[in-house]
Amino acid sequence: MSTSEVRTRIAPSPTGYLHLGTARTALYSWAYARHHGGTFVLRIEDTDVARSTQDSVEQILTSLQWLGLQHDEGPIYQMQRLARYHAVVEQMIAAGTAYRCYATPEELNAMRDAQRARGEKTLYDRRWRPALGKTLPPPPVGVNPVVRFANPVDGVVTWRDFVKGPISIRNEEIDDLIILRQDAVPTYNFAVVVDDWDMAITHVFRGDEHINNTPWQINLFNALGAPLPLFGHCPVILGDDGHKLSKRRGAVSVTAYRDNGYLPEALLNYLARLGWSHGDEELFTPAQMVQWFDGSHLAKSPAQWDPAKLAWVNAHHIKHAADDRLALLVQEQLSRRGVAAANVAVLARAAALFKDRCSTTVELADWAAMLFVPVAAIEADRSQFLTDAVRPALQFLRERLGHIEWTPAAIAAALKETLAAHAPLKMGQLAPALRVLVCGRAQTPSIDAVLALFERSAVLSRLQAF
Repeated sequence: MSTSEVRTRIAPSPTGYLHLGTARTALYSWAYARHHGGTFVLRIEDTDVARSTQDSVEQILTSLQWLGLQHDEGPIYQMQRLARYHAVVEQMIAAGTAYRCYATPEELNAMRDAQRARGEKTLYDRRWRPALGKTLPPPPVGVNPVVRFANPVDGVVTWRDFVKGPISIRNEEIDDLIILRQDAVPTYNFAVVVDDWDMAITHVFRGDEHINNTPWQINLFNALGAPLPLFGHCPVILGDDGHKLSKRRGAVSVTAYRDNGYLPEALLNYLARLGWSHGDEELFTPAQMVQWFDGSHLAKSPAQWDPAKLAWVNAHHIKHAADDRLALLVQEQLSRRGVAAANVAVLARAAALFKDRCSTTVELADWAAMLFVPVAAIEADRSQFLTDAVRPALQFLRERLGHIEWTPAAIAAALKETLAAHAPLKMGQLAPALRVLVCGRAQTPSIDAVLALFERSAVLSRLQAF
């Protein structure tokens, strides 16, 4: 793969949220550009006027920013480039590589019906394509034409895909593509070629659903005398039902993963491995990926989305994340629950204590919430652990906790003093009862460290309620 002046791009359509497949394509494009010291371009392909929305644009920009996939140029909007597309169309018409077609939808439907009746592939029959010795009828009155590309009628389109390897498609299998609609808006395959040409894109990563578009695009590049980028078509991501993960089949937005407590570096780590590998490395940072991602070792077969594997990857990155950063993320999670006054310093200490037990910041917030809101243990835990044998010890401990220094060491000493005064009571009886009352659950990390996170008054109040 040539690496001179590498320029890659991501070109989402703003007809909905940024989905996971596009996020993976963006990641590969960004990492390849960064690996080679190149340029990563963001283009918004908004020519589907009826379905494109500004909300979708903003959601896409937010998603890419959250993921850390910062672009070097853009965003560039196709609908702001209409004059350029029209100029290229006129040049092609003048050069004989494009022509106006006045066939009506009714005529085209009749043409396809006849082809199906004869058992033929339904292709445009080039009735309005100029040819030597061919006489075209006068343009019909009141019919606004489309413009079609004069695709080569024979030969083979061949390219070496840097994911799939050599691919060839015969020109007779494809027809004269519409490049400008009746409303003067360019079609996808035409606009993307002009854009990639103007933006000097050298490497195109995209999903393999675009393979069938590539022959048209290569022929358009050649007709324009434009240099060809290198293409890499990555296999689709499959859902747990074995079908393509898509907006219509179970995929959720990138921002939904953010809201559900995933870290951006974890999502990037997991997405990267759904189609690429670096030896046996499963866990890595974006910086490591940039170091390793040279365009090789891209998978040719689809990968399946595995929520459990993503949670495992996220747990790793949470474990290694800075506590101050996690505190802010947990504060956001708690704010969504109406807990707006959560102290960040306390949350940082809580993150340090609880993060090894969590696979998302939502779970981390579940732990931290008990520090700020009332808790209620399930009745089974209350019945099991809050026994008559432990009640006197809890009352004794409450008295001691009211007068000690509020540190884990001092709390641990108070626990030992309580047990000594209530022999043969064991820590295995006292600690679960204490957890149930103060934390609302029977299992926590070391109880002295957990209690030290609380305000002293909150602990005393919950023990008094017993």
